Amino acid sequence: MQLATSYVPWGLADGTQMVEPDTGPGGLYSRLADVGHRPVRFLEEVATRMATADESRFLGFPAPQPVFYLVRIAFDTNDTPVETCEHVMAGDRWLLTYEWPAD
Repeated sequence: MQLATSYVPWGLADGTQMVEPDTGPGGLYSRLADVGHRPVRFLEEVATRMATADESRFLGFPAPQPVFYLVRIAFDTNDTPVETCEHVMAGDRWLLTYEWPAD
């Protein structure tokens, strides 16, 4: 359904379960909280583009087709970026919905 790659500053991840294939209960954000860097704010950018040949193969496309390319940055209470995650999502398999107050 998607490819997702997370990048965490090595100074936060080194020597923790964040570098293991299974980050444990609660996932990566729980491990960031464990080291005092709980995400409190996120920024997402969404674009569309054609899938690369490798992405098409991995996602099981018969030929390159449009994908969502979403980048999410997580920030801690000091407004420090603590994770960047790149998502490649099949355009025909996802619906992205956002809601926010008008004020």
